[in-house]
Amino acid sequence: MAKWLAALCVAGGLLVGSVGLSGDGPARPPRIAPVATAPAPKDDAEKKILDILADMRQNQSAGMMNVPREDGRMLRLFAEAVGAKHVVEIGTSNGYSGIWFCLALRTTGGKLTTHEIDAGRAALARENFKRAGVAEIATIVEGDAHEKVAELKGPIDLVFLDADKAGYGDYLKKLLPLVRPGGLILAHNTSSASGEMQDYLKAITTDPNLETLFTAVGGAGISFTLKKR
Repeated sequence: MAKWLAALCVAGGLLVGSVGLSGDGPARPPRIAPVATAPAPKDDAEKKILDILADMRQNQSAGMMNVPREDGRMLRLFAEAVGAKHVVEIGTSNGYSGIWFCLALRTTGGKLTTHEIDAGRAALARENFKRAGVAEIATIVEGDAHEKVAELKGPIDLVFLDADKAGYGDYLKKLLPLVRPGGLILAHNTSSASGEMQDYLKAITTDPNLETLFTAVGGAGISFTLKKR
C-alpha cells in the first residue's frame, strides 16, 4: 500500500511532512510534492494518442462527463503498474478514459472492454478509438451494463466504474467474482456523488477481502480497491 500512497501524493501535489508547532522549535515550511506537469510522450505513437486526448478535451468534452486529465493519467498509471491484460470499464462516453487505459494496454498486451448505454456516444467512442489507433484493443459493448456484464469472463485485472452512481453496488456484486486476486476496482465520483453510492462505499470499506483508499486528485474523487490475495 505504501507505493499506492506515494503515487497518489505525487500525482496530487499533496503536502508531505508537517509545519513546526509551538514548543517544537522554529516553524518549518511544509515540503510540497512536485505538481505533475503535462504528460511527456515516450515516442511518436504515444504523442499521437496524447494529441487526440487533448483534442477531445478541447472539442468534445461538453456534456460527455469525462474524467479530468489528471484522473485519466492515474487510470493509465495503475493499469500499466499492474500489468493489466483485461480492463473492464462501465461508462464509455466518448472514449476519453478508455483511451487513457489503452495507453497502458498497448504496452501490456491487454484489452479493454467498455460498456455504454447510449448509441450516439458509443459511435463517437468508436471514432475516437480509431483516430487514436487503439480500435483493435478496445471493444465497446452497447446496452444496459447491469445486464451485459453477465457476458463477461474472468480474470479481470482492473474494473473502472464511471456510470450510474446508484448502480455501483450492483456492478461490484456482479464483477468482483471475476476480478483476479491482486486486481483493482476503481470508482469515479466518490467525493462528488458519494450520497448516491452508500451501499457501494460500505461494501468496499467493510469487506475484509478488500482494501480501499480514496483520493480527490481531479476533484471528483476516485476510490481504489484492492482485491486481496
